[in-house]
Amino acid sequence: MAESNFVDYVKIYCRSGKGGRGSMHLRHVKYNPNGGPDGGDGGNGGSVILRGNHNYWTLLHLKYQRHVKAEHGGNGGKDKCHGTNGKDAYIDVPCGTVVYNAETGKYVCDVTYDGQEVVLLKGGRGGLGNFQFRSATNQAPRFAQPGEPMQEMTVIMELKLLADVGLVGFPNAGKSTLVSSLSNARPKIANYPFTTMEPSLGIVGYHDNKSFVMADIPGIIEGAAEGKGLGLRFLRHIERNSLLLFMVPGDTDDIYKEYNILLNELRKFNPEMLDKHRVLAITKCDLLDEELMEMLRHELEEKLKADGEQVPVLFISAVAQTGLNELKDVLWNELNSESNKLQTITAEDTLVHRDKEMSQFARELLDEGEDGYIPDEDEDDIEILDDYEIEDFDE
Repeated sequence: MAESNFVDYVKIYCRSGKGGRGSMHLRHVKYNPNGGPDGGDGGNGGSVILRGNHNYWTLLHLKYQRHVKAEHGGNGGKDKCHGTNGKDAYIDVPCGTVVYNAETGKYVCDVTYDGQEVVLLKGGRGGLGNFQFRSATNQAPRFAQPGEPMQEMTVIMELKLLADVGLVGFPNAGKSTLVSSLSNARPKIANYPFTTMEPSLGIVGYHDNKSFVMADIPGIIEGAAEGKGLGLRFLRHIERNSLLLFMVPGDTDDIYKEYNILLNELRKFNPEMLDKHRVLAITKCDLLDEELMEMLRHELEEKLKADGEQVPVLFISAVAQTGLNELKDVLWNELNSESNKLQTITAEDTLVHRDKEMSQFARELLDEGEDGYIPDEDEDDIEILDDYEIEDFDE
């Protein structure tokens, strides 16, 4: 079977650069026998920086990149020469990438918009040369600072697709057909369960050149939150959608029961998902007559109202192109309602601490040793830099 190009989980060892050591040097030349200290400062080590890039939509480019290392800072030199600063190592990731510490499972940061930069590991500062320690009482300091050590961390990166509308439904509910009808996306469509094996995004055009993004994920079955079917591997891709579109075929024996099974799976996976706005679409309505659709609409609205839910109920058919314009109107109005507007994310908000842990799926892969390895060591990482010598020379 061909390998999927959709990769939403990677494990990477990251290491920042260490700071260069300061120089301990005493200048002594024939025309200036009392030259004094002139040891330069060490350079700063490079940092490891995450950068949001809208040109990526999976983590495929990082799948085989096991190590990301920034450059070390250069050592200081004589004549107050400053060591070179190490180059930063940038990791371009798609928007919606969440980073966890692989050892503790704790949330580290996330990247949510294009161009956003988050310093994952800061490089070590360079040490000061002995020139910086001169004073009236210590005119020839014979010491200098070593550079700050590097930082290292093995991280888990998880992708959670950023979209406006997420589709929720059982296999063969017509999700892929709807996405292909409303957008230029061309997901695989066939008359058997689990045709969709990976998430896909489609941009749905609306009036006056407006648009919104719709996310299609593989079908959910009862027990998905416990790992049945394709399980919880893809449920996280609708965690960040501001609106959920539940899709139930019109020829289902009990539409209300099937809707509640889907709702229960989301509740078990992440109870916060029930706080999102929801729309219920009855698909394949070309199989129903007008009288039956009106009866079903009234019955569903009464049951939902009894549960305290204000969920719009629509009848659509992507094949017959029925009810699609009405659906887009409802989705657009729900997305732009005052109670559903998303808070604008700023650069200052991205590093706010969040008490989160990696998903159960990522933890299971970690426990199974997925992508496990031992970081290699560079010889210069274990070099002892404690000894300094006085350089005395004639020009």
